[in-house]
Amino acid sequence: MTKHYQNNLLVMKIKKLPNIDRRAYKGLFKPLNPQKYKGNVNNIVYRSSWEKRFMNYCDRTKEVIEWGSEELSIYYRGVDDRPHRYFPDFYMKVIQPNKTYKKFLVEIKPKYQTKKPQPGKIKSTYYKRALLTYETNRRKWATAFAWCKKHNMSFKILTEDHLKTF
Repeated sequence: MTKHYQNNLLVMKIKKLPNIDRRAYKGLFKPLNPQKYKGNVNNIVYRSSWEKRFMNYCDRTKEVIEWGSEELSIYYRGVDDRPHRYFPDFYMKVIQPNKTYKKFLVEIKPKYQTKKPQPGKIKSTYYKRALLTYETNRRKWATAFAWCKKHNMSFKILTEDHLKTF
């Protein structure tokens, strides 16, 4: 912590501490409008600050009629060629300006996970892991897009760039 005076006022600059233990930001969300939530209202878990921000948006936006977090599963074929279950981050039902309803599945991901990683000069362990994550996500999302189309819904992937505006 550094101290200095500016215009006869003591100004203290506090150094931001790094996240030493690297644990994800997570917790339980308590909605202001529990009647809008579809699922167990006492077990709404967010796994990032971006998910928490989106939960607040769903809970407080009057056009969002109902929403849920990881309440639905979709089967997809993984990179190991075996069936797996994918739980999209959010389901939401929104009233449109023309008074019709539209349903969405929403996935929240860091932007870097939505793009294919580029190899460095050496194919490092980090690159291989990032490529596996990307391919797993790509398979989940392709299946979710098809599932939504079949069920007259839309699938959206939101990154921190989208969520900064909420």
